[in-house]
Amino acid sequence: MLFLDVKECQFERHYRRGVGLQRTTYRIWIGFVALSLCALTFVRLGGAASKTNPEVRYPDPDIGVDSLAARKKAQFETVDQFKVFYQFHFTDKVNESGITFVHHAVDDATNNYMPVHYDHGNAVAVADVDGDGLYDIYFVNQVGGNQLWKNLGSGKFKNITNESGVGLADRISVAAAFADIDNDGDQDLFVTTVRGGNVLFENDGHGHFKDISKEAGIDLVAHSSGAVFFDYDNDGLLDLLVCNVGKYTSDVKGPDGEYVGLRDGFHGHLYPDRFEYPVLYKNMGHNHFKDVTAETDLHPRGWCGDASFADVNGDGRPDLFLLNMVGNSHYLENVNGQKFVDKTDEYFPKTPFGSMGLKFLDFDNDGRPDLFITDMHSDMFEEVRPEREKLKDSFRPRESFLGGPAEKFTFGNALYHNLGDRKFEEVSDRMGVENYWPWGPSVGDINADGWEDIFIPSGMSFPYRYGINSMLLNNRGQKFLDAEFLLGLEPRRDGRTNTPWFELNCSARPAPMVLHYMRQSPCEGRSGKVMVMATLSSRSAVIFDLDNDGDLDIVTND
Repeated sequence: MLFLDVKECQFERHYRRGVGLQRTTYRIWIGFVALSLCALTFVRLGGAASKTNPEVRYPDPDIGVDSLAARKKAQFETVDQFKVFYQFHFTDKVNESGITFVHHAVDDATNNYMPVHYDHGNAVAVADVDGDGLYDIYFVNQVGGNQLWKNLGSGKFKNITNESGVGLADRISVAAAFADIDNDGDQDLFVTTVRGGNVLFENDGHGHFKDISKEAGIDLVAHSSGAVFFDYDNDGLLDLLVCNVGKYTSDVKGPDGEYVGLRDGFHGHLYPDRFEYPVLYKNMGHNHFKDVTAETDLHPRGWCGDASFADVNGDGRPDLFLLNMVGNSHYLENVNGQKFVDKTDEYFPKTPFGSMGLKFLDFDNDGRPDLFITDMHSDMFEEVRPEREKLKDSFRPRESFLGGPAEKFTFGNALYHNLGDRKFEEVSDRMGVENYWPWGPSVGDINADGWEDIFIPSGMSFPYRYGINSMLLNNRGQKFLDAEFLLGLEPRRDGRTNTPWFELNCSARPAPMVLHYMRQSPCEGRSGKVMVMATLSSRSAVIFDLDNDGDLDIVTND
């Protein structure tokens, strides 16, 4: 099954140096022969879907799909630029994995579509939950509950959700993170939700979990998003930062128990009364956490979607970078483990307007942490053709929507090169890391050459065109080179670019609301029900060694 030549065998031994984890859901690429767990997002309009209904692709035509062959050819013509090893391949093995998880989205992301944050998708967390030496996978869902799949080895998995107790079928989950909160040697689990209460599960060491949220003091009810465990005060216990986006839902309940989104949900950053600020919990030991947000002066404004940490100033304390999904992000410097001071203007005077994911990495191997941020929301302002995906967005919204002068923002991905002495240089264009509709990136040394590479899950699905995932190989710190076609990550298995999205009743009166967001109607010349086939997209990713063969694999969210 593994197509290894001599060079591949020679560098396998370097792989175990690091595992890059990032919030993700449901697709696994096994290195050099990849296992892809391709989650179909399958929902409905006006009843259960029927396989007998005619399928209608949307959009059609799709310039993203039509350009795939030409893009593949063009990428293969760039190989003379590569000074790094690229002669290996990923193979999609979803059908062989045994995983049957299917992601179900809420109405607001599908049948009764409206531009609201539900359409951002969900997460997956990876950890060895039972101590058998294999990474297990926790898939986060919006409707129908989350699932934990035990790694049986050899690319096979078993659903252990019921016996593990981590299904959470009664709420709309968002993100998840594993961490050893009590220093007992096993991985506990934290899950964020949309107004359902966040959940902390204690692991008994055998993959059975107990909900200890209330007694731990972290059962916050909010529009929560990303979460990160880190030891901000260096006391040996992992503390927890929870990002909260802001109020984007009403109090009206939808058909699956979700809170229906606000019509102006993507303008929420303009209304301070809708803000929900991040919360920092100090680990007090004995499975108890204390909210220390106020006493550590942690009060950045904005819609916090995710966060990460690194010792940026070299004082031995982890500093924080908090993403703002619409507006300026925030760099917070850790002062003696007692408080955080906003130093954004000093370090990062311009940040991406629509930040979606981030990773600290050392792309040039100089020993200093650099920072990569993806900007998804800037791609909403104009229709970007495939030939322009490596360029920054040219359209500028009104400053009344931006919430500040355009000069304060970068409209596209950002790669900040750490120059030392508290100085960063934004080098994204020079380094070639721009792409289209990016989500949370993952970092790992994919080809084991000693340089960190970047995988960016990408695409927006309905009602937008197909967007490719990006695999950026680090060309020895000089530039990142596009390699998704070279490595077999694109096109997808069997050339798939669409998935069943929802059932549309063309005879319904009044006309379904979703038609207001479609440039062309699938109902033109039709009556009765049709199955709308929307574009596939990946929303997040994790890089890890799934099968303990020494090379790194990739899991993505579709």
